[in-house]
Amino acid sequence: MFADMPALNSACHYFMIFVFGAFAVMFILCLIRMIIGPNVADRLLASNMIGGPVICTIAVLGILLNETYLLDVGLIYTLISFLAVVIISQIYIGVYREKNQKQELREKKLAEQTAAQAAKETAAVKKSEKREEN
Repeated sequence: MFADMPALNSACHYFMIFVFGAFAVMFILCLIRMIIGPNVADRLLASNMIGGPVICTIAVLGILLNETYLLDVGLIYTLISFLAVVIISQIYIGVYREKNQKQELREKKLAEQTAAQAAKETAAVKKSEKREEN
């Protein structure tokens, strides 16, 4: 990068190594969050966050190697990552809605059964009261 200035070139080299290390740590932390995440939303957010260090690593590598096509690869990776998160979110929302509909249906059936049983008990109590009166 700085071929005509050896001291600056060396400092830039060590800085890039530090930056790659920082991106690796961020990537590993996001990966751990994706594995441990208590629910699906946390995992989805972590999978989206993994894209950040990967894109930054691709961009820094492109600058370090003076290869402009790597910046294009980073942009394409960004778009694909965004679309993947949108699609996975839609799938998750569909599963969540289906789960809630099944739960509501169970609760409705339970309420109907409870009401029918209460009606039977009430009818039985009324019959026994009539018998006692006669």
